[in-house]
Amino acid sequence: MREQFKAQMGQLNETLIAEAKAAAKAMSRAATALADANLSKAEKVIDADKHIDLLERAIDEMGVSLLARQTPVATDLRVVVSGLRLSATLERMGDLARHVAYVARGRYPEPVVSGEVRDLLLQMAEHAKIAGEKMAKLIETEDLALAHEIEAEDDLLDELHLRTFDYVLDENNSYTRQEIIDIVLLGRYLERYGDHAVAVARRMQYVVQGLHQTTDPFAKVDLTEVAN
Repeated sequence: MREQFKAQMGQLNETLIAEAKAAAKAMSRAATALADANLSKAEKVIDADKHIDLLERAIDEMGVSLLARQTPVATDLRVVVSGLRLSATLERMGDLARHVAYVARGRYPEPVVSGEVRDLLLQMAEHAKIAGEKMAKLIETEDLALAHEIEAEDDLLDELHLRTFDYVLDENNSYTRQEIIDIVLLGRYLERYGDHAVAVARRMQYVVQGLHQTTDPFAKVDLTEVAN
């Protein structure tokens, strides 16, 4: 029975790594589609999102089965529960990459916007791509040094995202309504992708390190905030 449990835990981990790599690859392709007005890359991102959804569903089923049939405890329980949460976050990252690809495809054969704001969005796409690649490597290797690097990438994304508003709110800008919509949406999609990468990084820190001995999880719950 123990060997079967170990095999199932291994399968859960392998599937999670596959989903992480797929979410990272989706943003890599979306960044290329955005930079090069590459229709083929955009459509690959859109089509591949179904695969990410299937991986998430598989992880859900494996996780529930492990919890119900194997009743894992301690570290194993932390890994299974975290795997379910990570999978949902990775699925959302895939969705965000798909949204970027939709914008790129919608403007084909023209590029998405032009000028300085285009350069800004392409910088954001590059940092989102790097964050995704580091995130996938973190899940595969459990190298927590990558978690700090992901947070640094997200800080850059946040800074660049704020700069997009300078263009949108400039009364003298010459962008069309569609271009303004594209700027706002792409900025949001790429910034949120980075946020989710950070969420994965922090969850992996929990998976690897667990709770600190001095941590009281119940002390963090403030029900009065919800009531108000």
